[in-house]
Order: sequence, then structure tokens, then C-alpha cells
Amino acid sequence: MAASQVSAVGGGSAAGNFIQKYSDVVVALAIVTVVIMMIIPLPTALLDVLICLNITIALVVVMSAIYNSEALDLSVFPSLLLVTTLFRLALNISSTRLILLDGFAGEVITAFGNFVVGGNPVVGFIVFVILVIIQFIVITKGSERVAEVSARFTLDAMPGKQMAIDADLNQGAITDEEAKVRREKIQREADFYGAMDGASKFVKGDAIAAIIIMFINIAGGFVIGMVQRDMEVLQALQTYTLLTVGEGLVSQIPALLISTATGIIVTRAASEGNLGQDLVNQLIRNDRIFFIVGAVLLFLALVPGLPGIPFTALSIACGFIGYNLQKSHEEVAETKQEQTKVKAKDEATKPENIVSLLQVDPMELEIGYSLIPLVDTGQGGDLLDRIVMIRRQCALELGLVVPTIRIRDNIQIKPNAYIIKLKGIEIAKGELLLDHFLAMNSGTVFEEVPGIETVEPAFGLPALWIPENEREQAELNGYTVVDAVSVLATHLTEVIKAHADEILGRQETQNLVDNLRKTHQTLVDDVVPELLNVGEIQKILANLLRERISIRDMATILEVLSDYARATKDTEILTEYVRHAMARQITQQHVQNNTLPCVTLDPALENRIAGGVQRTDHGSFVSLDPESMQRLVNSINIEIPKLTNMGYQPIVLTSPAVRLYFRKLVERSVPGLIVLSHAEIEQSVEIQILGVVKI
Repeated sequence: MAASQVSAVGGGSAAGNFIQKYSDVVVALAIVTVVIMMIIPLPTALLDVLICLNITIALVVVMSAIYNSEALDLSVFPSLLLVTTLFRLALNISSTRLILLDGFAGEVITAFGNFVVGGNPVVGFIVFVILVIIQFIVITKGSERVAEVSARFTLDAMPGKQMAIDADLNQGAITDEEAKVRREKIQREADFYGAMDGASKFVKGDAIAAIIIMFINIAGGFVIGMVQRDMEVLQALQTYTLLTVGEGLVSQIPALLISTATGIIVTRAASEGNLGQDLVNQLIRNDRIFFIVGAVLLFLALVPGLPGIPFTALSIACGFIGYNLQKSHEEVAETKQEQTKVKAKDEATKPENIVSLLQVDPMELEIGYSLIPLVDTGQGGDLLDRIVMIRRQCALELGLVVPTIRIRDNIQIKPNAYIIKLKGIEIAKGELLLDHFLAMNSGTVFEEVPGIETVEPAFGLPALWIPENEREQAELNGYTVVDAVSVLATHLTEVIKAHADEILGRQETQNLVDNLRKTHQTLVDDVVPELLNVGEIQKILANLLRERISIRDMATILEVLSDYARATKDTEILTEYVRHAMARQITQQHVQNNTLPCVTLDPALENRIAGGVQRTDHGSFVSLDPESMQRLVNSINIEIPKLTNMGYQPIVLTSPAVRLYFRKLVERSVPGLIVLSHAEIEQSVEIQILGVVKI
């Protein structure tokens, strides 16, 4: 018993291996045999077998189409469509030959002619015509159109799909091998739908040929029956019409199955499983649908004149399905709820994840609950878009890529207040009135307007909150009027510029260096890490940003560092060299009408500063006694208003040797003071000295 089973299995495996090994020979012989069938007469027994084989092949093709997950699972279908159409035509010719020669074409055709249509040629003719119409006009025509459109759109989408693959490959999301497989799949899809567009014409031609063959068989059989076989008119018409209709049915039923398979394949565009799974998952999923349908069917069952039993039975069936779906959905919801409770309980019993609490956002914006509409796009808030523009502005003006700013609502602060934090620490705050506008006196106001007194948060200027109906009048009176979100955006921009040196970290510096490496690889390799490491470059860039010097021109900065870093590693001295190289940029930033209004230092003060420089391992600094320092600050406070009262920037011009040390002396005592050296001003600029700082 066991030996026989092993033998059977081995025999089956051997047969399967033989077919796979010589599949090309088998297919070639089958196609040649089909062509020979059109020439050589077949015995009726063999014709019966081949007709049954034709029906079997059609059923196999339909089942394969139903269980496919995507069209390319049966990519050989266009060629298969040609072969099956050729096979059906060969059977048509063979059966026609037997019908006209012998008046008999086998048991299968006779059974279809007598049993299927009840021996009535008129009924058989009508059934045959209906089948042909269904196949030709409905299924084949629709499949042809779907294949044509699919081919067109697949070809149109190929460039976009190829670009998407290249983008994923460049980002490292996929490997070279995966990209190759996806490209091949796209090409195969385009070829498949193009082939299906043409192959569907075979089915259309087969339907037309079936109609023509039917009329030829009836006419030819009628003539042969009366002339050669001495049949009566009715007898000849009865015999040959039934045989022709039977032959047409046995050929058109497989053709209809093949056409159905064609439609299934070309219409399954966005499937994730086979046809049965998709139908069940997508149609039988909502219990309310079946309850509504059941109620409608029950109403129809109660309408007088309509058959009540079928509608009632279907109504009960729909209600039963809806009830089971509702019950299953409730069970799934209960299961998910239980799983959620178990998961929450497990999380509660686990040690707290301390690591997640260590994460600090680079920048945060906390707002009171009254300011939430500023970030809610549904209420017209555009703060998020403003922040995107602020980041773009900082990139253009400072060369700094500002990290993502996290916005949170905080119920612990005032409803109209906001807080700006840097690395978790508050650095600025303010208050807004959303239904008001901020009116600032720009110096041209000739008549005041009523409002709520406040201070503009970005620059500390006195201002008024005025209602919207006063906006136009305030502008006419000379006020500068802005809305609340613009006030917040301006304040945030100034805070970012003021703390740009703190925002720039080593990772951000590394990103800037990597970006420059794409276009200046030799320059970057010459400096990093041979001359300077990323930390030292970050200190130099931070020194520039601290005085609001743009670092966007990274190429020039690294060129200077490449020249001078071999002589010194002092980042402050290297910063001064970079500033000298960026003289044109600094000049353009501070000069107006080719004139630089400024105050300068007394030569004796410069000599004293230069003589008081002390250098240590941690940098250089100037040592001045407290009394001298106080006199210096007082002198600056006297001279600088000479500039600001005239609308000029507070600029102090020094010699290159003392600029750095003078800046260190006064940066805390006189914030916002701009200190430039003669080496940072272009020679074509006229220097207008309006005062001298001395002690």
C-alpha cells in the first residue's frame, strides 16, 4: 500500500517535471496540432474530448483570473487568449465539417442542441444570439476599452514612477536590486496592458466569426440535406439548425468564460487579494447597509401585487447578515478594548522611560488658550505658514537653518500670553489681543487715537492696541498698524536672530559642511578635519552670528580658514580674518548712500585697550579697572545717541587690532552696539565720524 502511494507520487512528480522541462516543446506541438485540426477531419469521439477540453481550459483560466492578486500574476494571458481563440476556431471548423458531411458532430454537440434548448431550434437560435451579444457588446467591448485606457495611463505614469524609484534609491529607502525589480515591474505592466489592448481584438473577431459560421452551417446544411440527402424541408431545417445551434453553444460558452476572465484581469487595478476576498471585505463590511436593504425588501413584500415570499425571504437573509456583522464588529471592538486595557496596564507596571524625558526641543513656542486660533487653519490661522517663511528668511539673511519650532498650548500662562523658549529655557515673552491691531508711532503721528497702552515686544517701542474699526483712522493719522500674528512673527524673528549663535550647534554645523561638500569637496576636505574640526568651525560661525554676520557664504569662510588655520588655531582671531574677507558684505549691511555715520575711539583709548590684552588658554580678554570701565560706558552712552537721534545705527569704528577686545569689553554693558574695524569697510565708502569715545 505504502509502496504504491510512493510510486504514484513519484510518477506524478516525474510527469510534472517532464512537462516543466519540455514545456516549450509541448506548447509548440499543441499550436501546430491546432492548425492541423483545421485541415484534417477529426473523428466524432476525439471531437467530443477536445470540446470538453476547451470547456475545461476556459474554466481553469477563469479560476486563475479570480484568484490572482494583480494583473501581472497572469502576464501570459494575452498569448493564452490568442491560443484559446485559435483552438476554438479549429473546433468550429472541425465540427462544421462533420455537420455538413455526416449530419452528426458528436455526442456533446447533439446534447447541447437537444437537451440544453429542449430540441427547439428557434429557442436555441435565440439563446445563441443572446450569448454572442453579451460576449461581443458587453464583456468584450468593455474589457477592450478598459485595457486601452489602462495601457495609456500606465505609459503616461511611467516617468513619474521611475522618478519615484530614483528618489527612494537616492534616499536609501530601497537597494539597487529592489529598484531594478520595481523598474522591471513597471515595464512589464506597460507591456502587459498594451498587449491586452490588442489581444482583446481576438475575442471580438471570434464572436463575429461565430455568427458567420452559424449562418453558413444553417444555409449549407439546409442545401445539403435537401439536395444530397433527400430530406424534407422541415426535417433538414430541424436537423441542421439544432446541430448548428449546439455547435455554437459549445464554442460560445468557453468563449464567454474567456471574455469574463479578460474583464476580471484588466479591471483589477487596486486589489490587495484575490477577487473573492476583495468582494467579501469590501461589500460585506457595514451592517447598516444590510439592515436598510432588508427594511426596503420587507416594504416591497408588503406592497399589494408583488410576490411577498421572495422579498420576505431575502429581507430575512439581509437582516441575518446585518445582525451577524454587527455582532462580529462588537466582538472586535471589545477585543481591541481589552487589548488596550491590558497594554495600558502593562505600561503602567513598567519602569518609567526616563530617556524620553531627556529630549529637549531646540525651540518652543508656548501659547495661551486664547491664541490657539493663530495655529488652527480651520479658523483662518496662518502662524504655521508664517513660521515657515521665518525659517526661509533666516536661511537667506543669516545662512542658518532654524530647527523645527514646536508649538504647544499652555493653560498655566495667561490666555493672551506667549512664551518663546530656547532649549527649554524661556528667553522672551509677550501678550497679544487677537481682535485688536497694534499701532506704533513711527514719528509721523499728528493726532493720537484711543487704545490700550502696551509695549511692542520685539523692539520695546511704546504702542497701542486698537480695535479693528480704528485701524483705518490710525493709519491716516500716521501710525504703523500691524495685526497680532505679525507682532508675534516679528518678535519670533528677532529672537531667532539675537540667539542665532546659540541655535547653531555642532550637528547643524556638520549639516552645513556636508551641504557645501556637494559642490566644494576639495575645499571641505582641505579644512575638515585636517586643519579644524567641526567644533572649532562651529565656534567661528557662532562668533559671526553673534554679531549678525551671515554665514550663508560658507565657501568664502572655509577659503579664509584654509589660508590662516595653519598659522593659528585661535577661533577668535580666525573669526577676525573671516570678517576682513567679508568686508563687502559687512559694508553693504551697514552703509547707507555710500556713507558710514559712526563714532570712533580715541587713539589713547585704543592704545590702552591694546596694552591691557591678556591671553590665556581659554581665550583673550582686556583688563580695565572698574572706574575706567565706568567712564568708558558713560562716554559711549553720550556719543551713541548722536547717531540714534539722527536715525543712524549705533556703530563704533575701531582699528582692526582692538575691535575684538573692545567688543568684549562693552557687549554686556551696551547691548546692540555694532563694532566695526577699518579693515571691514570698503575703501570707496565715506566714513562720517560724529563723535569720539574717550576716557
